[in-house]
Amino acid sequence: MADKQNLNAGFTGTPAEQPEGLTKAAKLAADGVKREAYAVASGVRDHPHTASALLLGTGILAFGLGYLLGRSSTENMTRRYWR
Repeated sequence: MADKQNLNAGFTGTPAEQPEGLTKAAKLAADGVKREAYAVASGVRDHPHTASALLLGTGILAFGLGYLLGRSSTENMTRRYWR
């Protein structure tokens, strides 16, 4: 029979061995992403009008850029689909 302490080791939230290498790097990256997401969320909570204006402005700019790129790609075509 297995030792009860070894059976509970996976469920306590702390591993028996400290992470190394890629696991450690992934854990640090995930922690950094969580911190940045919290910082953005708190900034949006403090300044909702600024955040919505930035989001709307970015959307309009992306739409306009996509529209212009789409128009320029059709102007360079020598053959039309309907001919």
